[in-house]
Amino acid sequence: MLHIVTDGTADFPTGWVEKYHIHVIPFHIHFGEESFLQNVDITEEDFYRLIAERRIIPKTSQLSPQQLEAVYTRIAEPGDTILSIHVGSKLSGTYASAVAAARKLADRIAVLPFDSAAGAAALAFMCKEAREMDTAGFPLEAIVRRLEAIRETVRVLLTIDTLDYARMSGRVKAIQAILASLLQLKPIVELKEGELIATGKVRSRIKALQHVVQRAKEEMGKQLVDVAVVHARAPQDALRLAEMAKQALHIREMVTTSLSTAVTVHLGPRTAGLVVYPVEVGDAAVG
Repeated sequence: MLHIVTDGTADFPTGWVEKYHIHVIPFHIHFGEESFLQNVDITEEDFYRLIAERRIIPKTSQLSPQQLEAVYTRIAEPGDTILSIHVGSKLSGTYASAVAAARKLADRIAVLPFDSAAGAAALAFMCKEAREMDTAGFPLEAIVRRLEAIRETVRVLLTIDTLDYARMSGRVKAIQAILASLLQLKPIVELKEGELIATGKVRSRIKALQHVVQRAKEEMGKQLVDVAVVHARAPQDALRLAEMAKQALHIREMVTTSLSTAVTVHLGPRTAGLVVYPVEVGDAAVG
């Protein structure tokens, strides 16, 4: 049996975790001295309420080898394999923790850690395709090759509403270059080679959303793509993005999902954007 494990940075549409039998390991979210386990001790509603009430920027802590080891030993039976797909190693130390846990358990459990070089809905798409291929009878080697292809071609394109979270978290490269622009400029953030990089700024929210869609069109061209519209408490912006994306892209499947609180910590509320990657010709039998 193949178990698929991921972490709390993944953005899953409603029902995907259950449908595709994914084990999601939550992060700890820290508000000052208080620590909450994501989606266990603190709901998404609680997360945004505490941000509004306390007016402090929360932090996260990466998953430890011990946390991952505990999950691996709990879910695995003799002869099982675990595919552990995690947020990019340049964004978090969680993948390194998965490698350490896998090494410790090597004589008992077959664990294959996979560095997504991404996060958010990209992780969800990877988990979904891995499960679909497993159900269709593809070997693990073929599944990993497909994940590698997604890793190479997926694009994460975002606009953030405030600079505060990105500045404090340090997860977005080149953000300092636009800190001096304190008017109503909206930063654009893209995932490049496994890192979130501030690539520019535009003068209004609607222009930022248009820019995100235009960048997706430039990257994908006329290829058939899967798309996730992601947002952090910005449902109207998500609707606008979805409508614009339908006009600009050749879409096989589109989903809309809330941005994980473990990601919102670093980018801030009202972040919105697209996660998009091309569908391979052979995917028709898998998707």
